This record gives sequence, structure tokens and C-alpha cells, in this order.
Amino acid sequence: MERKKLLLAEDDELLASLLSFRLQKGGYEVMHVPNGKEVKEQLEMYLPDIIVSDIMMPYFSGIELIDYVRNELGSSIPIIILSSAGNEENVLSAFDLGANDFISKPVSPSELMVRVARELNKA
Repeated sequence: MERKKLLLAEDDELLASLLSFRLQKGGYEVMHVPNGKEVKEQLEMYLPDIIVSDIMMPYFSGIELIDYVRNELGSSIPIIILSSAGNEENVLSAFDLGANDFISKPVSPSELMVRVARELNKA
């Protein structure tokens, strides 16, 4: 069975390493990018099955990423947003623009695995 491709946009290197390791052990092919600028570059070359993105990133926020994927790319790739800034305004903006799920940090790698699998099963 082909491994599902996951794009992880996270500027916290330690968290990104932990999540990447857990996701790879779970059978996903993970492409990690540390900032929003690289997310756009990767999306031009690498079409993932799902995107997991921090909301607060250098150059290009998670909110801008959702808008870019939904409106400029016209894609329905599932998007899960991670954020320590889990205020209601960010959550509502993310969902209004088309995010599929939102997880507040600190995130449990096991919870992320369950949510990724759930979104991929819906798609």
C-alpha cells in the first residue's frame, strides 16, 4: 500500500522532529517545512494527501496557507491547524477559510495520528 504524503508546516524544530518521527512510524511520508514561504514552494512540487500546519509561522501564516490552498490552488486537501494561539478568533478564521480540524498545542502525537487518519478516511 502506498504511503500517504503529509506536509508538516511547523517552525518549532523540536516539535516538528517529534511529530515527524511519530507520523513516519505511523506509515506516513512526511515533508517538513519550517516556514510559510517554503510551504508555497513545496506545494508547487509536492502534492500532499494532507497538510498539518502551525497557525503562527514566519513569512506566511497558517491562515494565509488555508486561503492559498483553498482559493489560489482550488484544492480540497484536508488541512489540520495546530496552534498555541487557540483563541476563538483564530479558530473561527481557520474554519471559515476551510480548515478541516484544529488542535491546540501542546499537541499529543497520538491525538494527531488519530485526527490525520480520520481526515484521510473522510477524503
